[in-house]
Order: sequence, then C-alpha cells, then structure tokens
Amino acid sequence: MELDRALRISAAGMQAQSVRLRVVAENLANRDSTGQAPGADPYRRKTVSFANRLDRALGVQMVRVARVGVQPGPFAERYDPAHPAADARGYVKQPNVDSLVEMMDMREAHRSYMANLAVLETTRGMLVRAIEALR
Repeated sequence: MELDRALRISAAGMQAQSVRLRVVAENLANRDSTGQAPGADPYRRKTVSFANRLDRALGVQMVRVARVGVQPGPFAERYDPAHPAADARGYVKQPNVDSLVEMMDMREAHRSYMANLAVLETTRGMLVRAIEALR
C-alpha cells in the first residue's frame, strides 16, 4: 500500500531529524564547557551524518542516522590565567561550538521535521477519508 510507505518514510525522516535536534541542543548546552584540568580539551562539537538505508520490505530508500561524530580541528584559546583549566601560559581552550551555526542547523532540522510531519498528517487524512468512503 502506497500510503503505508509514505507514513514509514515520513516517520524515518522525523526520527533522523529528532536525533539531529538532540545533538544541536547538546552542543548549545555545552558551548561554554571547558576542560577541568590545566591544558585539558574542552567540549568538542558533535555532528550528525545521515545515510540512505534500503527497506527491502517496502522497496524504498529511507534516511537514517549513520553516526554521531565529533568535529575535528583546533580549539580557540582565551586568556584567563585565573581559570582552573588555564595552561602554563594562562590560556584556556574554548569549545569549537559556534552558536550561530547551531541555530542554523536547528532551524534546518526543525523545518525538515515539520515537512515530514505535514506529509504524515496528509497521508493520515487520506487514510481516514478512504476508510470513511468504504463505510
């Protein structure tokens, strides 16, 4: 049944975007999390990678979260010799989380989630009308 396929595809998209929203929220919550010991690394930004997965029962490609990784690269440093995580030079490593990038990711994930929800609701409405027509 084609409507069943649409429901499952939309649900898979919503699930993938909800993982993405959770990761963005975690990144924003930790944007000020520095290391605890002198010279220790701070929180490293997490990223989400998606992949297509063939659902053999339905015969369609569906999105899934392939992995949640971390963004490589150097950390910015801030001079704060009084901080407990300051190195010998007085610098503290800062997390590589950019609030603007996270907010853009959040908006994109939210829009994708809402688009999948709209498809789900439309499909549900079609199913309800089909059942009512059969009565």
